[in-house]
Amino acid sequence: MRDTLLIALYALLGAGAAGLLGAGTLWLLRRRSLTTSLTVVVAVAVTAMLMGTLAVAWAMFLSAHDLTVVTTVVAMAAVVSLATALLLGRWVVARSRELTLAARSFGDGGDFTAPHGPVTAELAALGRELEATSAKLAESRERERALESSRRELVAWISHDLRTPLAGLRAMAEALEDGVATDPGRYLRQIRTEVERLNDMVGDLFELSRIHAGTLALSPSRMSVYDLVGDALAGVYPLAREHGVRLVGDRVEPVPVEVDGKEMSRVLGNLLVNAIRRTPTDGTVMVAAERLPDGVVLSVTDGCGGIPEEDLPRVFDTGWRGTHARTPPAGAGLGLAIVRGIVEAHQGRATVRNIPGGCRFEVVLPAAAS
Repeated sequence: MRDTLLIALYALLGAGAAGLLGAGTLWLLRRRSLTTSLTVVVAVAVTAMLMGTLAVAWAMFLSAHDLTVVTTVVAMAAVVSLATALLLGRWVVARSRELTLAARSFGDGGDFTAPHGPVTAELAALGRELEATSAKLAESRERERALESSRRELVAWISHDLRTPLAGLRAMAEALEDGVATDPGRYLRQIRTEVERLNDMVGDLFELSRIHAGTLALSPSRMSVYDLVGDALAGVYPLAREHGVRLVGDRVEPVPVEVDGKEMSRVLGNLLVNAIRRTPTDGTVMVAAERLPDGVVLSVTDGCGGIPEEDLPRVFDTGWRGTHARTPPAGAGLGLAIVRGIVEAHQGRATVRNIPGGCRFEVVLPAAAS
């Protein structure tokens, strides 16, 4: 028993010395290639076995011939192990280099495709993660391009919408100043109308800037959807009568919601104004509200004839006004963007879909706790 313990001690001391030497070598070479690290690890294992064997052999006082045999066997094993480690390291490094070259496509705006061929489980997992990241980056770039396009369109449309009334205001002001206005009262009324429209546009821009900056402060309170819809219908009734559009709101359930009444009234008002302006004379705009398993759904249905399928994803984008709505009084294309921003601030969602003869805008809000 004592001899066995002594042999184990000699082997431990020899292997431990090799392990410490190998750890120091790895620390010094920690910034080198994976091939170097694998070679050092294998060399440490072989050297530890060699030193442990030699220490035990020396302690056992083997003959010179036996000691030479043991040393030769271990040395040959070391050579084979080191050669195998070099080949494995070069193979892994080659696969890693291929992965690195493929990953450079990120910076060039391309899509990542994992290199073909057998790889280790870790490199395969890394390749899958890079592919997933590439897909997310592609989606992000697409959204960025869409947002940039919306910003350019918004600037162009607002510039047009501001230039037209400002030119009219300037002309009417000059006519009044020169005393050539045949009906000063009519000019003053028109000036007031244009100023109110410009004020509304500035208010929409300010509201949208707060939404995008994340500074829209909500003051939610418990209220009935029935009251919200009733107030919104009363507010747009004069516009509907002017356009000859009939308002219908007899499918509104009195379900409670926890919302900011002022902001949600703006949401319904924008949807109703948009629906009235797009519905032809003698058409109908219908408002409905009901409780569903995923929340409270408010819908506004118009008779616009439908939206082209390719435009449906852009309806709530900033500045979008469709192909037939680029002149006043269609507005600057901010109303529906404000709708989406306010609804999402309430943890809800806004959608639109075509129906026979028109389209339906739906706002889904979380139901208030009973």
